[in-house]
Amino acid sequence: MTESHPSSSTPSEPGEPGSAGGLTVLDPPGFPGPADAQDGAADVRTAPAAGVQDRLAGRLSDFTSLHRHTEQLARARGLAATLDTVLASGAALLGARRGVLVTRMPGGRPGQPIGLGLDRASLGALETVPPEQSLLARLLREQDRPERLHSPDLAEDPATGARLRELATQLGLGGCYGLPLATEEDGPLAAALWFYDEPAEPTERQRELAHRYAGIAAPLLAKQLEADKVRRTTEALRRGLLPDRLPQPAGLRLAARIIPAGLDRSCGSDWYDAIPLPDGTVGLTVGSVSGDGPGAGPGSAPGAAAAMGRIRAALRAYAVLEGEDPVSVLGDLELLLKTTEPARTATAVYAWVEPEERRITLAGAGHCPPVLVGRHGAEFVETSLSAPLGMLACWEAPGVELTADRGDTLLLYTEGLARRCGPTLHAGQANLRRAAADAPRDVRIDPDRLCAHLLAVCPDPEPGPATDDLLLLAARFE
Repeated sequence: MTESHPSSSTPSEPGEPGSAGGLTVLDPPGFPGPADAQDGAADVRTAPAAGVQDRLAGRLSDFTSLHRHTEQLARARGLAATLDTVLASGAALLGARRGVLVTRMPGGRPGQPIGLGLDRASLGALETVPPEQSLLARLLREQDRPERLHSPDLAEDPATGARLRELATQLGLGGCYGLPLATEEDGPLAAALWFYDEPAEPTERQRELAHRYAGIAAPLLAKQLEADKVRRTTEALRRGLLPDRLPQPAGLRLAARIIPAGLDRSCGSDWYDAIPLPDGTVGLTVGSVSGDGPGAGPGSAPGAAAAMGRIRAALRAYAVLEGEDPVSVLGDLELLLKTTEPARTATAVYAWVEPEERRITLAGAGHCPPVLVGRHGAEFVETSLSAPLGMLACWEAPGVELTADRGDTLLLYTEGLARRCGPTLHAGQANLRRAAADAPRDVRIDPDRLCAHLLAVCPDPEPGPATDDLLLLAARFE
C-alpha cells in the first residue's frame, strides 16, 4: 500500500469553471498553459507530425471525458445523487468497476458506506475492517492525510492489514486506488476507494484525471453536505412541532402517519393531534396551514411550519377549555388566526370523541370529509361546506353528530393524501374511501396497519417530489 502526501510546494490548481454546461475545465490534463506556449511550439516543430496528432487526440479525449463527468456532477440534485455520481465517475475515469465512498461524520469517523458494484453484504464486510487498518479512515484524517492511496494487489500487499487482505480475497478485489475529497476551508469531507477485479494500477493519465475530478467535486460536495445538514435540522425541528407519541385512552386505539414534503418544495404545513381532555374524552384534529396567504409558493413553507406549531398549540388550549363544542373550538381558532396570522389561512377538522359511548361530534373548516370505516365498508362523514379559517370576514359552520359501532375506525386526513390518491381532489377522496373499504379485515381492525395500507395503495399519479404533506390519523373504537 502506497501513500502519497502533498508536497511542501503549492500544487498547481485546475482551471476555473467556465460557462458551458455549468462546469468546464479550462486547463485539461497535460495541456500546456499560456506560459508554456513557446516551449510547446518548439516541441511541435521538432516532434514528428503523427506523434503530435496522437498526443493532441489523447489530450482532447481526456478533456472531453473530464468535461462530460463534471457536467454530470453539476446536474446531480441532492446529496445522494451527488455521492453516487462521484463514485461512478471516479470509477469510469480510473477504469475500475467497483468502489466504496463514505462521508466524514462528526469526530472524524466514516459514515454509512455507499457502494458501486458491491452489495449490502460486501459493504457490511468492509465495515468490519478495524479502524487502524481502514484505508477510508486514513483518507479522512485531519492531519497527515495522504493525497492518495494505491495498491496493485490488496490481497498480497503486506502494508494492508490482515482483515483487509482476507476480504480482498473473499470479495475478489484486486488493485485499489483511493482519494480524499477535501477543501481548504472544510477539510476532509469524504473518501473514496475504487477497486479493480484483478491486480492492477491506473495509468498516470487516469490518475491525473481522477485527481482533477476530485478537485472539482469537493467544493460541490461541501455545498450538498451543508444543504443536507440544514434540511435534516429543519425537518427535525418541524417534526418536533408534532406529537412525539399518541395517547391510548380506554376504548380507543389511535395511530398516525405523516410524510412531510421538503420545505424547499412544500406550499404549507400540516398538523395532527390527539388531546386527552379532563373528563376522559378525546379531541382529535388534523389541519393544514398555507404559506403567506392565498397563492403562496414554496418559499413560504418554513414560515407556514412555524405558524402550524403556534396554531396547534392554541388549538390544544381551546380544546381543553371547550372541547365538547367543535364549532366553538374552530371559531376561537379562526379569531386567533385573523388576529395574529392575518396573511395566512388554514383548513381544519376537529372531532370531540367519547370513547365509551362511541359518540363523535365534529366540525370542519374547508377540510376533506372524514371517513368512517366499518365492517360493511367505508362512508364519508359529510361535514357542511365551509370556507377555510381566515378566508372570510366570519367563519361559521354547524357541527355534525354521529355514533360509531364497536370496531369502527374514524379516519382524518389532509388534502395532500387525497390529491396523491387521484387526478383530482374529489377523485382522490373517493379512491381513498374505496381503498379503506376494500382493506383486508386484519388490516381494518388495526389502525396502525390501516394507515400504512392506505399510504401504500394510493400511489402518486405523477412521479416526482411531493409538494404537500401526506397525513393520516386513525381512531378505532374497541
